[in-house]
Amino acid sequence: MDKKVIVTDKLTEDTVKMLKKQFTVDVKLGLTPEQLKEIIGEYNAIVIRSGTKLTSDIIEKADKMEIIGRAGIGVDNVDLDTATKKGIVVVNAPASNSVTVAEHTIGLLIAIARNIPPANASLKSGKWEKSKFKGIEIEGKTLGIVGFGQIGSLVAKKARGLGMKVIAFDPFVSEERFNQLGIKKANKLEDLYKVSNFITIHLPKNKNTIGMFNKEEFYKMKKGTIILNVARGGIILEKDLAEAIKEGQIGGAAIDVYESEPCTNSPIFDLDEVICTPHLGASTKEAQNRAGTIIADQVISFLKGGSPAFPVNAPSVREEVMEAISPYFELCDYMGSLFAGLFEGNLESVKIIFSGNVADYDVSLLKSRILVKILQKYSRDVNIVNVNLIARENGLEIEEVKSGKSSNYLNLITLEGKGKDNDLTISGTITGKNNKPRFIGIDEFELDMVPSEYMAFIRYEDIPGQIGKIGTAFGKLNVNIAAMHVGRKKMSGDAVMGLNLDAEVTPEMLAEFKKISGFKNIKIVNL
Repeated sequence: MDKKVIVTDKLTEDTVKMLKKQFTVDVKLGLTPEQLKEIIGEYNAIVIRSGTKLTSDIIEKADKMEIIGRAGIGVDNVDLDTATKKGIVVVNAPASNSVTVAEHTIGLLIAIARNIPPANASLKSGKWEKSKFKGIEIEGKTLGIVGFGQIGSLVAKKARGLGMKVIAFDPFVSEERFNQLGIKKANKLEDLYKVSNFITIHLPKNKNTIGMFNKEEFYKMKKGTIILNVARGGIILEKDLAEAIKEGQIGGAAIDVYESEPCTNSPIFDLDEVICTPHLGASTKEAQNRAGTIIADQVISFLKGGSPAFPVNAPSVREEVMEAISPYFELCDYMGSLFAGLFEGNLESVKIIFSGNVADYDVSLLKSRILVKILQKYSRDVNIVNVNLIARENGLEIEEVKSGKSSNYLNLITLEGKGKDNDLTISGTITGKNNKPRFIGIDEFELDMVPSEYMAFIRYEDIPGQIGKIGTAFGKLNVNIAAMHVGRKKMSGDAVMGLNLDAEVTPEMLAEFKKISGFKNIKIVNL
């Protein structure tokens, strides 16, 4: 039977020709979600760029779909969970636009430093305003890079070629990697803020990075810092950025991506200190052709029985193994997220211990799910296929240990993380007919806690009256405590409390909690 492929975003002519030589190809641009939902069931493959949003309800209708090809890096416009559940392989072109995005970043940096766009507009409008557009030199200035993956490291290389000093922050890239590239490593974001004249963002878009750069962060930076974002929209809160510029805290910005796209109305558009481009980071002939041919090769190979080069979602697992380990998926995701939320400093090694019946199976997929959640905090577009490679490249040591025995539980998963100055151990299990995930230990403290969307963890001296102080403080903040779990080392010693909350605790609320209660050692974790 002839395979059918649908292309719903504009691709290069060469890409479409490659596909048409092998399959029946329909190019249908500008489809509404409802229109796509009606016809997607006819096709074995779909090739998209960033314009098409493959949401869960659309993928659910893709009954013949075998592969989704994203001609580019980011796959935040594809519901990976639904695709995986339906057995649809999702592939991308991870290295296709690295050079292009890095070049666009440098182009924007120079353009805003020398006021090129407004000067061009002024002159073409018939004005000669030479003194109005005095710029600054970039040689000798410091560029701070947040996210030191492939694109971030390319930006660093090009910036150094222009005579800039470079400092970068990425807690999952090893010291050795920084030393190889001759780049100074910031141990925390505040260290980068203190010295940077320009800050450029190269992070993936996920729940940990959405809204990451807000008014609070802008006011930690040097006064007059210039911000660049050629990564993903939504990482910067545009309203907060506009206010920080108006108030003189931020000197300006060069922005290529937006919270909502296509974007024609943003609070930053009214500011002379901001230059904007309409998501052009990957828009070169070379990058688009490269991305398209990489995807076409993978679609052709897979539909003809081969293996794709860059799968994004789960690797294949035997049916009987999948049945045995799938009850642990949710627990592993939660444990990785909890670990990422609690661990402080630079992570150097992670030991994952599987005890009990679960140790009888191939647990590589469980290990990958844990590591993805840990590395997603600041890393690039990491997934369960490439997570081990990224961990190795960044110098993160991973150890998997299996033990056939678990002292108190039929099955137990334990994470032990170590850094230069800190370490953290958390344990979890599943219980009951529905395999409910539970956190049962943090460091030496025993807990019995069901994960929830909003949680708080507090360490304190175990003396009378402490629990009342905590409850009173959250009550004053109008945050209801759904459940409270206390773990102690010994009587009148140290204790840790895990709280399930009914509402999110904002940074402002957290500061108020510390003030009201007197407890400083508190971590908020949102799953």
